[in-house]
Amino acid sequence: MSALRRLMRMHSLEGADMPQHWNDLAGRLVAGSHVLPVRVYYEDTDFTGLVYHGSYVRFFERGRSDFLRLCGVHHAELADGTHGAALAFAVRQLNLSYLRPARIDDVLEIVTTLVEARGARIALQQKALRKGEILAEADVTVAVISTDGRPTRLPSALAARLAAISPDGE
Repeated sequence: MSALRRLMRMHSLEGADMPQHWNDLAGRLVAGSHVLPVRVYYEDTDFTGLVYHGSYVRFFERGRSDFLRLCGVHHAELADGTHGAALAFAVRQLNLSYLRPARIDDVLEIVTTLVEARGARIALQQKALRKGEILAEADVTVAVISTDGRPTRLPSALAARLAAISPDGE
């Protein structure tokens, strides 16, 4: 018996029905914001053991994607034209400030807050927190684009989903 099979049997995973939907995998919506827990792994750090600056861009991308997912705006549905013409999101502007370092094994909370969704533009504020302390923060503008790269409005049904969680309800 292989070591993996013994480990699976020991943890009762062999033959078990693995969930196809993990409720907390995409984080959670809390008081008008989205919170995604992210653990810092070795691959996220530089040679000093601190989180590499580019890793925050990936953490924030995950936060934005899961925020949109929990709001009912799915990248795959946009791409396949479920809501009309095929669409995508493109980061138009990203202003990122690094305040304090994160380290391997830290558990961060990536907080994403919708600032505005208007026309072809979605503005968000994002923060990386460790135990409530802000480590990095970003202001992000995302453009809704057609497959030929032209800005286009977010379909009204999807805009309404975002408006429902917007701090001002618009």
